[in-house]
Amino acid sequence: MLFLHGIGGNRHSWDAQVEFFSKRFRAAAWDARGYGNSEDYEGPLDFAIFTQDIVRVLDHLGEKRIHLVGLSMGGRIARNFALAHPERLKSLVLANTSPGFGALSASQVTAFVEQRRKLDPVAQAKRLLGPASPHAAFERLVSALGAVHGESYLKTIEASVAQDLAAPVEKIRVPTLVIGGKHDPLYSIDIARGLAGRIPGARLVELDCGHVSNLEMPDQFNSVVLEFLQTQEKIS
Repeated sequence: MLFLHGIGGNRHSWDAQVEFFSKRFRAAAWDARGYGNSEDYEGPLDFAIFTQDIVRVLDHLGEKRIHLVGLSMGGRIARNFALAHPERLKSLVLANTSPGFGALSASQVTAFVEQRRKLDPVAQAKRLLGPASPHAAFERLVSALGAVHGESYLKTIEASVAQDLAAPVEKIRVPTLVIGGKHDPLYSIDIARGLAGRIPGARLVELDCGHVSNLEMPDQFNSVVLEFLQTQEKIS
């Protein structure tokens, strides 16, 4: 299993998942380029390069096919990878994400950029988390946001809104689980429902959380993902 973090996260955003799933799978989380311990990069970002980076990670690990789990930006990277390299996947989990920024209104896209350009970890964490989120989730998110590399973070935002607009998710041909947050202020539950409805055979699970479901409801998140993976393991 490989876990892909969101635009303000890093591999430690998935610590609870890696610990849980390592009991049953070979599980790892990455630092996307320019995040965590991965080196920053020069020049503008081509969002498609993340797909190539996953190939490099899988080849490095010696894994031909994996279960891929992505949240927010990580979900957008994961579905791009599923479209480009379905032969490398056993299954796909898309959490709190979208088919692209074309699913948001112009005002929502503007707000997305402006709110993140200021890079206020506390204010941003408060915006993203649901009303019943535990304080531990708030602390973890603030810590992650406070650790981002500013230049890489801004380049990722700019590349996302300019390049990642409308993925043809109807062409995804791997077993897919979509997880949506009922209080997600960025990618609404209607976006999650629409995404699941467009992917052939996709399953939708709605959690009572905000934008960062794996931090806000780690036990429930792990449970629904494990159930989905166990079904796929039996099928394969």
